[in-house]
Amino acid sequence: MGRKNGVLGIGGSNGVCLSRRTLVALGLGQFLSLLITSTGFSSSQLSRRGINAPTSQSFLNYVLLAVVYGGIMIHRQRGLLAKWYYYLMLAVVDVEANYLVVKAYQYTSITSVMLLDCWTIPCVIFLTWMFLKTKYRYKKLLGVAICVGGLVLVIFSDVHAGDRAGGSHPVKGDMLVIGGSMLYAISNVGEEFFVKNIDRVELMAMLGTFGAVVSACQISILERQELQSIKWTAAAVLPFLGFSLAMFLFYSSVPLLLKISGATMLNLSLLTSDMWAVVIRIFAYNEKLSELLPLGY
Repeated sequence: MGRKNGVLGIGGSNGVCLSRRTLVALGLGQFLSLLITSTGFSSSQLSRRGINAPTSQSFLNYVLLAVVYGGIMIHRQRGLLAKWYYYLMLAVVDVEANYLVVKAYQYTSITSVMLLDCWTIPCVIFLTWMFLKTKYRYKKLLGVAICVGGLVLVIFSDVHAGDRAGGSHPVKGDMLVIGGSMLYAISNVGEEFFVKNIDRVELMAMLGTFGAVVSACQISILERQELQSIKWTAAAVLPFLGFSLAMFLFYSSVPLLLKISGATMLNLSLLTSDMWAVVIRIFAYNEKLSELLPLGY
């Protein structure tokens, strides 16, 4: 992202092409932002119904990725372009990132989860600078500093919240989100590398396959009893299906944005999901916001 800004707006066909590409990236980024907000809403709904199965929520998404993109791989009749164990490591990181963030909805508010996700941005910038040799201007780094400042205010507001409508254990939830955000950063940068240097379809197929296997193992150990205790009414099934569908569309679209603009642009685009999370919390849940949350935003 930082490397492209220096040539945007230049006259001629090349400049027009880059500007058009940037607009596509911005539009795709906002589509992804709406999808991630819908997954947050679904997770929050399940948490409010006492359903605690974060890995199970992501399992169907990985199965869909494996079936759809795995089918394309079989049709191609082509071998893997990268070693399988790289995809396995990426899948483990991705599964645990999803687990930590979805788990956080049991302890803190949807708004805090969305806001604290911005910790992914400085992590992504560091990793892309370190491993992908991406260059960033000082304005981008200043923006990251502001994001981190907002993150601190969100944690502070949860610690000193007068009421606990936002969650049973806000600080614990905040720490889970931060841990998940760091894993998301590793996953995003890894995906950017594979998309730009290997193949998008292969990435999605192998991430789905290994993600489903890792999730199934984790479910059998951690969530088997929880799944047996769930009363599978429409109120429980619909958020599960909504989460899986939104995640499948999100995972399918992310590589497109990563190829156009990179992991930093992806995570900056997702910041607008915070706005939609605040709207949901006010109008859907009738919750009051801490005075520090608008400032943190």
